Amino acid sequence: MAKPIYFYGIHAIDSLLKHRPLDALSLFIQKGRESDAIIESLTAQAQDYGVSVQYAQKDKLTQLCSSPQHQGVVLHARPLTFAEDSELDSITAREDCLILVLDQITDPHNFGACLRTAVAMGVDAIVCPKHHAASLTPTVAKVAVGAAELIPIINVTNLARALEQLKKAGVFVFGTALDEKAKPIHECDLRGKVAIVMGSEGEGMRRLTSEYCDELVFIPMPGNAHGQLQSLNVSVATGMALYEVVRQRR
Repeated sequence: MAKPIYFYGIHAIDSLLKHRPLDALSLFIQKGRESDAIIESLTAQAQDYGVSVQYAQKDKLTQLCSSPQHQGVVLHARPLTFAEDSELDSITAREDCLILVLDQITDPHNFGACLRTAVAMGVDAIVCPKHHAASLTPTVAKVAVGAAELIPIINVTNLARALEQLKKAGVFVFGTALDEKAKPIHECDLRGKVAIVMGSEGEGMRRLTSEYCDELVFIPMPGNAHGQLQSLNVSVATGMALYEVVRQRR
């Protein structure tokens, strides 16, 4: 069993206590914040499941989670685990499944922001490679404000093989790329079974990943015509791409 770690942030801890309370071990509350309504709610949730509650100074909480952004609450708990590959079978059986594929997103803040956006846009699952990608750390959980607990996150040994599996299940794979062959995303039909592939900020999708996409798309940016902007932050681009999917389906 994985070694327990320290989660931090009100929303991340609230989501963890709601969705996997048996993984929680000890809740640490910043002294002086015991009477805050949200803190009282977290304390009550923890006590309902027999989680020990302790009070400590702000600096102690910072030391525990290695971040000053704890918002007065830190939870010692077992880490979130990735979903099994087999979950893709049931997800791709849905007629309008939407899957987000993240190819080598290594920054935990970007990864967490992508998770948050994916949940908000109704994504059914996230697929990412096991290597050269951010893991499910407390920082990811904090940035995702609880979203990491709400969606299956599947990491695969071979991303190209996973894309091939999706295609065999009838999923149409769109890869985002600044490429001459790419089409404006709003000109594509994003209804039905769809996967959206986002590449890393530095290099975009890997060549092999790109080759397994059915269609390459890009997000039109008028600023590019004036040399003002070459690319978007990957979490921002993810939100824009997923919103276009939602817009078309509505």
